[in-house]
Amino acid sequence: MQRTLSAAEVQVGHELPDVDVPVTATLVVGGAMASRDYTPVHHDRGAAVANGLPDVFMNILTTQGLCSRYVTDWAGPNALVKSVTTKLGGPMLPGDTLKLRGKVVTVAAPRIDVEVAGNNAWGNHVTATFQLELPSD
Repeated sequence: MQRTLSAAEVQVGHELPDVDVPVTATLVVGGAMASRDYTPVHHDRGAAVANGLPDVFMNILTTQGLCSRYVTDWAGPNALVKSVTTKLGGPMLPGDTLKLRGKVVTVAAPRIDVEVAGNNAWGNHVTATFQLELPSD
């Protein structure tokens, strides 16, 4: 079982390990269906093309899930997510890679804030700030 970080182990500027997520049509469509997002542009290529994009694109719930997993995999199973603020940028399409990068921006034990950026070939796909509560030791 993975060990949870403690608040004493992190400091402002601490960088999370880089994670690159290959994005496939299966991930895009599966994420939309799993989150009950039946908006056609997330599972119907023709609808996406009719709306000016070259293919289906990832929904915000899938993006948020990937960002959350990135942060909680780093922090460990006993970390509590207290709040999340997310802003989407450009689309995430099949064949691209979501490059997740994060760093600790605030430490006020037991709470820390982690900023996450997810980029792709279009540039910025997502920025998010996670407020976590970590065990004290």
